Amino acid sequence: MNYSTLKKTVALSFVSLLAVGAANAQSDSTASTTTTSTGTAKVFGGRGQYNTWSFGLNAGAVSPVTAIGGTHDYTDYVVSLGYGASLKWQLAHSFALQLDANGGKVAGNNNSAIGGARDGFRSYDSRFWQGTLSGKVNVATIDFLRRKNSVNFFVNAGAGMIWYNPHFITTGGTEARYLNADGSKHYVKSLVIPVGAGVKFRLSDAWGLNLGYNVNFTDDDNLDALKRGYPTRDRYSYGYGGLEYTFGSSSKPNLEWVNPVAMMYDELYDAALRQEVEALKGRVTNVENAVNDLKKDSDGDGVSDQFDKCPNTPAGTVVDGAGCPIKFPAADSTANAGNAQAYSNIQFDFDSSVLRTSSYGVLDAVSADMRSNTAKSVTLNGYASSEGTAAHNLRLSKDRANSVKTYLVNSGVEARRVKVKGLGETNPIADNSTEEGRVMNRRVEFLQK
Repeated sequence: MNYSTLKKTVALSFVSLLAVGAANAQSDSTASTTTTSTGTAKVFGGRGQYNTWSFGLNAGAVSPVTAIGGTHDYTDYVVSLGYGASLKWQLAHSFALQLDANGGKVAGNNNSAIGGARDGFRSYDSRFWQGTLSGKVNVATIDFLRRKNSVNFFVNAGAGMIWYNPHFITTGGTEARYLNADGSKHYVKSLVIPVGAGVKFRLSDAWGLNLGYNVNFTDDDNLDALKRGYPTRDRYSYGYGGLEYTFGSSSKPNLEWVNPVAMMYDELYDAALRQEVEALKGRVTNVENAVNDLKKDSDGDGVSDQFDKCPNTPAGTVVDGAGCPIKFPAADSTANAGNAQAYSNIQFDFDSSVLRTSSYGVLDAVSADMRSNTAKSVTLNGYASSEGTAAHNLRLSKDRANSVKTYLVNSGVEARRVKVKGLGETNPIADNSTEEGRVMNRRVEFLQK
């Protein structure tokens, strides 16, 4: 069989198998679009929910020349039968580890050479056995948007060992082969690296049809019984077809054929999940409505209508937590600066250390007295009402005392003459169980020395 005839035969066979496999896979895929084919499998559910182990058998053509070129030490090549078996572990939707065992024969001759011989050789054939471990990657599919992939295109590469025994015929017609000292066949051992590509058709969830082509690179130069001494290594090609069967329960999908996009779609549009989402939306709406009701404040006094015991208070009215107006004690209403008023208590709003403008008169009187009596010093005792934690009230009381000191120092009183203490909610001067009492307890007292 010449090279042209071989090419036509291989091409025709490949196209025929491709058409048959595609038709079978397409009909299966079309049927599966009406139902969810992944069963109970989830996108992030792990490999345990799939069938992942496969066993395959294959056969095909072995040739000492490859599609990517290279050196062949003979003028002509012979296409021989090759065969193999594989065990595959699918680790992900697109990646697997595969253990291969192959056998066959690599052969060639010098029939086209002058006299039918060259370099002292007429022909050779080398029987070989090979074991390799490869990684296999699915790189594309023509049914990506369907429930199951029907055709996967893959590439593979790996490494292993090859054992071969060259048999050759010399120019004089003598047959010979590599022999051990005891006259038995001597098998040469060498590293081999298979690199290839192919296509797999899904015949069913368990059965698949593989068509592929591997180039096998050896780490030696005498696979063809002739070692020319060139800086080259022998290689051979293997074009094959074969069937592969995936083991496991029929209730589990085959990981290789599962489409993650379709699985994610099924999970997002699962009827039970959608009902849960709708119920959650209803609960969120109820919460939003309740929050809006809580925020509603018709009179604008800062207390929501649900808790406002004194609705419709005039604008600007200072109210307590129940929305009712607060009656401030007269002691806080010092507008004039006199010596009798100079050291009156300074009062503060709830949870605040900001000075009220109504306190400026008392503070100005204190400043004037201390600036005129330079020997006088004062200690500022800050206090708080009983709301909140003791630690918070302690910090708040000291902040209030520091606010008074800052005012005095900025008005000309020497800082060394003013000391501050934060005493928290201790020493109340009124009942903390009433708002009127709590207002009086939010204070800073002056202790003169």
